[in-house]
Amino acid sequence: MNWKLQKDIFISFFRSSMLGYGGGPSTIPLVHKEVVDTYKWMNEDDFSDLLAVINTLPGPMLTKMAGAIGYRVGGFAGMMGALISSVLPTVLIMIFLIGFLIKFRESPVVQGMTQAITPVVGVLLLLLTVSFVRKSKTELGWMFATLLIGLSVLFYVVLNVHPAIIIVVLIGFALIKRAPKQNGGEQS
Repeated sequence: MNWKLQKDIFISFFRSSMLGYGGGPSTIPLVHKEVVDTYKWMNEDDFSDLLAVINTLPGPMLTKMAGAIGYRVGGFAGMMGALISSVLPTVLIMIFLIGFLIKFRESPVVQGMTQAITPVVGVLLLLLTVSFVRKSKTELGWMFATLLIGLSVLFYVVLNVHPAIIIVVLIGFALIKRAPKQNGGEQS
């Protein structure tokens, strides 16, 4: 195993992850600089092709790029090093922030921040719920959507059914309800 290559892979993706604030689009130029310009592991065309493939896959862009480039350049060890180094800065920052919050959780400032964020999260969840209800109205109709929402609330509040069970049942119902539409479309 080429240890210098593995170290270079680790450092290049660690650097890209540390400096790339804002997610995938902000890290692409940083990874490009490391991979194409600095280490010359890929040329422009190969990087563009890889980027096109990565954009079609779900998940965080930096980890997909790190895994693919790390494997291409350094094999399995390169892939693991690139993946670890691409998530390590975020993990370290989260550990620091959580440690900070735990250390100062009794502080009036931290308690005030926690109390201030609660209504914001509540409003965001309410907006998301309204959006889902509107979409279910158009997909299922008012009557049926209201029935499902009412039954879900009944099972959760009155019968104490775990929300995950309700969600799984509703997803199963949606899949069953959708299947006849798809089959009907194929037969026509």
